[in-house]
Amino acid sequence: MICQYVSIKTIIPLSLSSQPLNSLKSDEAGPKQGPTFQDGQRRVDYVLTYHIQKPQSFRRKTSHFGDYRILRSLRRSLSMMRGRDTPPPKEDPEVAAHKHRLDYHEDDKRFRQTEFEDNLREMGLELEKDEGNKIPGIGFLKIHAPWNVLCREAEFMKLKMPTKKHLNVRTRFPLKINLFIRKATAPLHPKVEPNRAQNMLFYPLLSCQILYDEWASYSVFYKYQPIGLIRKYFGEKIGLYFAWLGVYTQMLIPAAIVGAIVFLYGCATVDNDIPSMEICDPRNNITMCPLCDRACSYWKLKTACGTARASHLFDNPATVFFSIFMALWAAMFMEHWKRRQMRLNYIWDLTGFEEEEVSLCPYTTACLLLYVCSYFSLDYVLITLFQEKKVKLTCTDRAPAYMTGLFTMLIMVGVTFAVVFGVILYRISIKAALHMSSNPTARTNIRATVKGTAAVINLVIIIIMDEVYGALARWLTLLEVPKTDKSFEERLIIKTFVLKFANAFSPIVYLAFFRGRMVGRPGDYVYVIGSYRMEECAHAGCLMELCIQLCITMLGKQLIQNNLFEIGIPKIKKLIRRRKSDMDSQQQEDYNMTLQRHEKDHFLGPFVGLSPEYMEMIIQFGMVTLFVASFPLAPLFALLNNIIEIRLDAKKFVTEVRRPIAARAKDIGIWYNLLRGLSKVAVIVNAFVISFTSDFIPRLVYQYMYSPDGSMHGFVNHTLSYFNVSDFQPGTAPLQPMHLGYEVQICR
Repeated sequence: MICQYVSIKTIIPLSLSSQPLNSLKSDEAGPKQGPTFQDGQRRVDYVLTYHIQKPQSFRRKTSHFGDYRILRSLRRSLSMMRGRDTPPPKEDPEVAAHKHRLDYHEDDKRFRQTEFEDNLREMGLELEKDEGNKIPGIGFLKIHAPWNVLCREAEFMKLKMPTKKHLNVRTRFPLKINLFIRKATAPLHPKVEPNRAQNMLFYPLLSCQILYDEWASYSVFYKYQPIGLIRKYFGEKIGLYFAWLGVYTQMLIPAAIVGAIVFLYGCATVDNDIPSMEICDPRNNITMCPLCDRACSYWKLKTACGTARASHLFDNPATVFFSIFMALWAAMFMEHWKRRQMRLNYIWDLTGFEEEEVSLCPYTTACLLLYVCSYFSLDYVLITLFQEKKVKLTCTDRAPAYMTGLFTMLIMVGVTFAVVFGVILYRISIKAALHMSSNPTARTNIRATVKGTAAVINLVIIIIMDEVYGALARWLTLLEVPKTDKSFEERLIIKTFVLKFANAFSPIVYLAFFRGRMVGRPGDYVYVIGSYRMEECAHAGCLMELCIQLCITMLGKQLIQNNLFEIGIPKIKKLIRRRKSDMDSQQQEDYNMTLQRHEKDHFLGPFVGLSPEYMEMIIQFGMVTLFVASFPLAPLFALLNNIIEIRLDAKKFVTEVRRPIAARAKDIGIWYNLLRGLSKVAVIVNAFVISFTSDFIPRLVYQYMYSPDGSMHGFVNHTLSYFNVSDFQPGTAPLQPMHLGYEVQICR
């Protein structure tokens, strides 16, 4: 197990800032725990990493306050030593400019690092450098915060100490109820005593061990999360994420139970469903028209018996009730989280906290132009220019970046639609190819083969394009040069959400609202790209295909993209590092034993932020709420995934990534607005699914308007029309008209 007791951060020029002390540690609060300075007394509170520049002979010495006259005189002296008559070698101007630029940046980094360290000492912090470690090219700066500094910062932060609880003895009955509830739910709470929670402020290693045992373990999946300890160790921002994830997972329990009941109701009533019984009845000798031109032949309606019975599992009267329930569930979830968030704000003393707008760069314009123009060897000039005079970007300056982002996102959404259209062509062509196949096995399960393979292809494309869209959204956000870190994060989230949402839901929207709507009729079908006839829905409707697509997409993204990638990619990277190492396993183990705690933590992966974690849960929330009428088991699968996801994320935060810098936040930010928007859109989408995709309304219309006895008998025959095969367009009639063993005159 690897636990991080410190926050590790790489020192980078132009982004140096002193971090506030968000924790209170006492030098007199018990025995010393964890690594210390060389004196063995002062405890290491934070560790900063930096790169050590390798020494070079005759290296230029430059700074903001010097010039190059000494360097030029040294060069003249060297040329005289080589011989007065020998001319000095000419150096390529571009190479000289490049060397000059590199030397300036290295000296500028050292100057800023020294300035940063001096500022830390002025604040009262105690520093100790460790450059003689076993990691070449990396230095560590150990930081110790004395007790007086912590007290001073605590006063500036107006840090509140816990007060003693006082129980009113007159309210005995509510007290007994509370005690009974506590005893009943005791097995669900993590084993964290109050004194251990209080000691967490003083002993980070102890807190890491508590989190590993009571949070980052799959054996405690049924317990509540220690949100208070998570907040104290990682900060309020990460604590709010896990609190939101816990509330979301708890709210999925009733939704999963109701969804499972709806599915079981469909299983129990499938044998009593009259339309599916009529389809499966072999006495109804109904001949259906071909599903494609030439290659497809006539077929019997009874062959769709399995699809009809399976559709009833998800398309039954209980589905309407479940859609209404999920609309109310989404509203209740948002209100419940709002109350939970306000309670955490009060407990964590965030009621008066106002998030500060932290600038991304002191010279934002200079940073952007440096990034763009460094290829043309202009960075030295730009840095000097913008350090002397700050330049602000106007709306005119930002307009090209905004237009580039808008058109790029429109093009990417168009690419997503093109991919969906390509999968449509795949389904049409593979269906015709299987009908023409001479293999009887391939001809027996054509529908299942086409549906399953198309859904898997969609899943693979979605996973690949998600990575592309994530990188593209970040690049477009950088082009806009946001002023603050919050603005950068919000713009990145919006772009990523739009692209990934369109990527994940475009195939589902097509199946729900467009497939089977633009088909035409026998003798007058609709064609695309020449001879490709638009595909039809099954006789029981498109709801079954929508269910298959949603199921494979949801489970595939959760198992492959969310869980397998999070587990597998770090292990693969670790294996690659071992393969590149010249040491065998025993030598590697001995080497790890000699490393100090902060040196081991340096090899851990960096913390990439909470946006990927939120994004995968937001997409899952959309799949649970938007099209839940077609897949009632979606909340159950989401619940099972989130139970694993919480412990997986906990283990990753505790053991696999560097401990992030604690950040304060009073809410989950723009993610709440996205959730609220999805919950409102879900009401409309589910109503459309029931209206246009499900057979619920056509069955009601037939039962109360056309049925002679008020039952569903005759519904299948009512929905089928007649077509004379002599009216086929030239070249579209089946190649094997005697496929059923008799000549067909009328098909349905």
